Amino acid sequence: MPAIDIRQVSKRFGTFTAVDDLTLTVPAGCVQGFLGPNGAGKTTTLRMVMNIFAPDSGTIHVLGERMSEPLKKRIGYLPEERGLYRKMRVLEMLVFFAALKGLPEREGRRRAQDWLQRFGLEAWGRRFVRDLSKGMQQKVGFIATMLHDPELVVLDEPFSGLDPVNLEFVRDVILDLKRRGRTVVFSTHQMDEAEKLCDRIFMILAGRKVLDGSLDEVRTGRDQVALVEYRGEGGFLQRDADVLRVNDYGQYSEISLRPGAEPSALLRRMAERLQVLRFELRQPTLHEIFVRTVRDGGGDVEGLVGTSRERVGG
Repeated sequence: MPAIDIRQVSKRFGTFTAVDDLTLTVPAGCVQGFLGPNGAGKTTTLRMVMNIFAPDSGTIHVLGERMSEPLKKRIGYLPEERGLYRKMRVLEMLVFFAALKGLPEREGRRRAQDWLQRFGLEAWGRRFVRDLSKGMQQKVGFIATMLHDPELVVLDEPFSGLDPVNLEFVRDVILDLKRRGRTVVFSTHQMDEAEKLCDRIFMILAGRKVLDGSLDEVRTGRDQVALVEYRGEGGFLQRDADVLRVNDYGQYSEISLRPGAEPSALLRRMAERLQVLRFELRQPTLHEIFVRTVRDGGGDVEGLVGTSRERVGG
């Protein structure tokens, strides 16, 4: 039984189609990445999974059921807006959230204190949420999502606002969830984190699915990339028939080869005109696949980095 099963789902806001005939299956026990530029439909899709928005057409089953209040107690959901109560004290708010998920007060308090300690926030338990920095609020929101040990965890931009130490901690928690057979779905603009963590990748562009599969499946058939160091004038590479594009970083270049190109032939041509110090082939990164897919689809690659804030329907 899949953790999430979306069948031919569409969602419109007035004349704007946020999600268009989307079908997606998230296997149980995997880490699934939701990717896409701003306004692509990621947040809208996650909100429909949680039944915050109702789809205009199609069906969604979560853990084998239609969404219901009892089912929500088996799910941990971290929304992009975080949904914290700024006028409550941190520990009391976490105990309240735990109670909403069915935990007795004593158990909820124990778990909340343990999580605050793990995140280095134990001294902030008596402070008001409004006194916390954005990064601290992000951590508290993550704790609230995890208190009841959910079977399915749905995270909307979970790495936003985290420093490197706490980002690594959240990453470790996600991997621990996977080891324990839980399912994790998260949206992100951070391609390196998705590449490290995800078993499966889903990408949405202008409301439609454009990529779906394991990382190896997503990479299959993509352009090869050559990491090259050389001495000499390499401007001719931009015009080479086997070269799609060249990213020059000063100390080295990344050369994307056209489908069907023969790397050894390119190396021979380079050796005739340059002093080649290094020539190494690698698979394209998820970042490169994302940027190429967005460009090919006529989208804005600025949505790949920078702000993670999406408009309604994003």
